[in-house]
Amino acid sequence: MAAQTLPGGTFTMAEDLTVTRVGYGAMQLAGPGVFGPPKDRDAAIAVLREAVELGITHIDTSDYYGPYVTNEIIREALHPYPDELHIVTKVGALRDAKGGWPHARSPEQLRQAVHDNLDRLGLDALDVVNLRVGGFDSPEPGSIAEPFGALAQLQQEGLIKHLGVSTVSAEQVAEAQSIAPIVCVQNFYNIANRADDDLIDSLAAQGIAYVPYFPLGGFTPLQSDTLEAVATRLQATPMTIALAWLLQRSENILLIPGTSSVAHLRENIKGAALTLSENELTELNSIG
Repeated sequence: MAAQTLPGGTFTMAEDLTVTRVGYGAMQLAGPGVFGPPKDRDAAIAVLREAVELGITHIDTSDYYGPYVTNEIIREALHPYPDELHIVTKVGALRDAKGGWPHARSPEQLRQAVHDNLDRLGLDALDVVNLRVGGFDSPEPGSIAEPFGALAQLQQEGLIKHLGVSTVSAEQVAEAQSIAPIVCVQNFYNIANRADDDLIDSLAAQGIAYVPYFPLGGFTPLQSDTLEAVATRLQATPMTIALAWLLQRSENILLIPGTSSVAHLRENIKGAALTLSENELTELNSIG
């Protein structure tokens, strides 16, 4: 499956950065709770290789998945990387011994995190680094100038090509843009959680990508009779309907569904290709 035949085609985030709108989120390649190694490392490697084989050119990861596990598997599976493949990572958190996600946003911690990502992925420069700043699934108020400025400095040094922000408010997006250009925003958004509708439209007007995570609600999957009904009618799964809806919602939306199964990966891609009718979109929009 060539890139041009993937659902949604491609999106150009920057002059040197065009990616397939259907990407792959590597979070689930780590063990349960995104902690420790996977049960089946060979299966994790197979999923990554299949993603690239299918034409996906956008992989989302972080060194704190595992921690370290996911990036090490990506390197083992795909290095040396194809020219067209772009790996997007994020910094701003750590994993503690209990599997928690404490913030790690001091300039020193961010510099270390960027070097850790470079080393484990086997890269000289990172295509995109997202600064994750909010809580688990929603923004927290406050200035992000110091941490984002620290990443902008690392960009000046040539260690990062492009910058993004994650789990942020519209005000924090604007603050980041006053410091350095951004190419993407990665926030919690799905068919039932529509708080970012205005932000998505604003970013689309600027040619900036919006990357929603948890398309089906994440660790607490959304329960929706409407979603189930539409999925049943179209002989699809709720996940594939949720992905198809996101692709049709706005042309700047990039998908990063995660899975540790080759079969699910193929199913997600096939499902994202569904074209939802106006009636179906109206029905689904009522969920939010």
